[in-house]
Amino acid sequence: MKHSRERERERERERGFVMKGSAMVRGKVLLSIVVMVCFFCDVLVEKSQAIWLNLPATGTKCVSEEIQHNVVVLADYVVVSNYESSIPTISVKVTSPYGNILHHKENVTHGQFAFTTSEAGNHQACLWVDSNPGGGEVSVIIDWRTGIAAKDWESVARKEKIQGVELELRKLQGSVEAILINMSYLKIREAEMRTVTERTNARVAWFSIMSLGVCITVSGLQLWHLKQFFKNKKLI
Repeated sequence: MKHSRERERERERERGFVMKGSAMVRGKVLLSIVVMVCFFCDVLVEKSQAIWLNLPATGTKCVSEEIQHNVVVLADYVVVSNYESSIPTISVKVTSPYGNILHHKENVTHGQFAFTTSEAGNHQACLWVDSNPGGGEVSVIIDWRTGIAAKDWESVARKEKIQGVELELRKLQGSVEAILINMSYLKIREAEMRTVTERTNARVAWFSIMSLGVCITVSGLQLWHLKQFFKNKKLI
């Protein structure tokens, strides 16, 4: 009896160790999945990008980004100068893929533009120097943010009264939604490109068939003409 009870206790202990081990393994797997999701969110979601530009004394420099439809864009720009008394001024013009002006400022040292895209395609921001008392190039910093990176999470936290882990989870949820939107956009673009490729292949095939038909027709006409020529000359 004593030996059987001891064996039962040992078995219960072994079961407890196995259950604890499986729970630890599940926890590690869950943690690794969360880390992978965070990594892919950081990689795939568009983030804030600060750009340093050196504008020439004459001429224009442009930066552009391909943005899909209904995406929030927020950007800040500022002229960098070592002399506070004579800061150069610049002009900034932002246009949509179809040439619509989204932002236009002249003789400014800093500014901001924000809009929600109504057209999918390449959005372009062009900058040029209006005045530079010191001469030479003018340095400008542009902080360009799109999508989830342009969202004001501080106001969201104040409005919904969330903070800490809950706020980070909301950011993660927004990142996942942005990834899904980007994936669906890429699928649509892939379908459009496939349709264009198939149409191009069909047109090339028809053009090849027409070219072959024209060559055969011209060759037949040449043979008929030569035959008539030789008959008229009584050579055949």
